[in-house]
Amino acid sequence: MALDPAPPIRRPVTLTPLIDVIFLLLLFFMLSSTFTRFAEVPLTNAAGGVTTGQPPLFLQLRAEDLSLNGSATTLDDLLPALQAQGTEGATTVLLVTVADDVTSQRLVDLLTHLRGVPDLAVSILD
Repeated sequence: MALDPAPPIRRPVTLTPLIDVIFLLLLFFMLSSTFTRFAEVPLTNAAGGVTTGQPPLFLQLRAEDLSLNGSATTLDDLLPALQAQGTEGATTVLLVTVADDVTSQRLVDLLTHLRGVPDLAVSILD
């Protein structure tokens, strides 16, 4: 006399716990994220740049080096060179050309270095 085991009872799948988990995850990510911009880098196009009485300075940014008005310089020596060429109290216009092989991180590094120069209007050429 063989006894057959009772067939397993299938319960219907309820979606209520899944919706609760999704709601808790949504709530967690909304509360843990910030909506502020950390390192905002202001950019102006060369067409809408600042005009002053003095001629603009030209900075050529390449992947390995950069040059200010045709003379090679480094990123650390750029700030003293810009402060030496600018006049006191007047806005200095700096036109930046970017080579094709330059990464966006290198451009952001340059722009964050240029924040330290007072009265400097930076324009990026296309």
